[in-house]
Amino acid sequence: MIKDNQHFLNNFHVVLDALIIVFSYALAWYLLIASPIFPAGHGVLPPGVYFRALIPVVPGYMALYWAFHLYEPKRTRTKRKEFINIVEANAVGLMVFASILFAFRRSGYFANFSTRMIAAFCAINIAATTVERFGIRFILTRLRRKGFNQKHIMLVGFSDVSDQFIDACRRNPDWGYNIYGIVDDITETGVSYKGVKIVGKIKDLENILSGNTIDEIAITLPLAAYEKLGGIVAVCEKSGVHTKFIPDYNNIIHSRPVTEDMDGLPVINIRNVPLTDPVRATAKRIVDIIGSLFGIVIFSPIMLTVAVLIRLSSPGPIIFKQERVGLHNKPFMMYKFRSMVEQRPEDEQKGWTTPGDPRVTKIGKFIRKTSIDEFPQFFNVLMGKMSLVGPRPERTQFVEMFKEEIPRYMIKHQVRPGMTGWAQINGLRGDTSIHERIRYDIWYIENWNMELDIKILFLTIFKGFVNKNAY
Repeated sequence: MIKDNQHFLNNFHVVLDALIIVFSYALAWYLLIASPIFPAGHGVLPPGVYFRALIPVVPGYMALYWAFHLYEPKRTRTKRKEFINIVEANAVGLMVFASILFAFRRSGYFANFSTRMIAAFCAINIAATTVERFGIRFILTRLRRKGFNQKHIMLVGFSDVSDQFIDACRRNPDWGYNIYGIVDDITETGVSYKGVKIVGKIKDLENILSGNTIDEIAITLPLAAYEKLGGIVAVCEKSGVHTKFIPDYNNIIHSRPVTEDMDGLPVINIRNVPLTDPVRATAKRIVDIIGSLFGIVIFSPIMLTVAVLIRLSSPGPIIFKQERVGLHNKPFMMYKFRSMVEQRPEDEQKGWTTPGDPRVTKIGKFIRKTSIDEFPQFFNVLMGKMSLVGPRPERTQFVEMFKEEIPRYMIKHQVRPGMTGWAQINGLRGDTSIHERIRYDIWYIENWNMELDIKILFLTIFKGFVNKNAY
């Protein structure tokens, strides 16, 4: 029944998507061509020319929807992810459509085809498809909360991960998962846990499956029982019931692992680091280059003024260089405006500054409090040693100390250090908890995206410049 329902939903989506595409295209044509709202495009080409283009557009867009996973089951798929896929599919469609028009612009058929109409079609289609998809989600969620369109699932093995799976299903009734029971060798049959009954032993699995209507099986064995996995998989495959394996590694791996396929070999990455992807890393690097050049130009009057004031306030170099640990644990020289009296190298390594520190000059106190002393790091970013956004780099001696005292401290060096970061805009600067700072840094590393970087840069302007913990 569940498979039939899923097929019905997929077919329904396909038909509805086709209608939405036609509607969006027709509305864009009416607004940009047929109506007098935009007279410049009125009547350039006859309607037949525009609507014949729908013949390749409709199947083309539906193929894009398939390529961007919009026809996959959505029980545990977030609305945000689905919306992003809708935008991506339409953006690619727009680029393909525009490329075809550009390639054949000298053709009589495409010579006066309205590109404004195509752009309007893309925007309307994104909005209409989002409303359609979210509307279907709303209806299905209400039905599943009332007990309809349920997927009956059985767990094999009682463990921490089965406990977490039950809790997740309880928190998300809109998933529509009804847990039939648990098969386990250790826990006594008939005992209930959080409303889910132990229905038998693993040796009884084949009989239980043949005597009940189960839509899905989740293998949730504890790590110590993995020697049974081969036999369990064989029974599940023999039953023909869709089976998933949820590994019990949460007590070992304290992160969100990501799986990949290496020539048929399934591999679990212990930690998700989006910036290990070359495309994403290149995009971030391009933004760093443009942003650092922009920062150097915009703040050059301030930097020149500060340089003069430092030279006049105390003897010594204008720029202070200090070794920090960066990407892949490699040391580099980080630049700052000198804010203290000149010191011997051994004195610099004694520790952090303290309130009323006599080493800090008058101009130094101001530029530290306002973070102006960090502006020379735009050059570090331009040279590729740092990024605009990332975990703040630490001195070598403190890295050696922290990596022994703080679990997962060295993870921060899997990305370039930043001028500002997620921890800093959340108030973790200067004399604050290192443990908390690392927790924020790791969250940033695992959840990186370009939107997050933009958010951090934006918030830095309002929350990150003035540092109450800078002495």
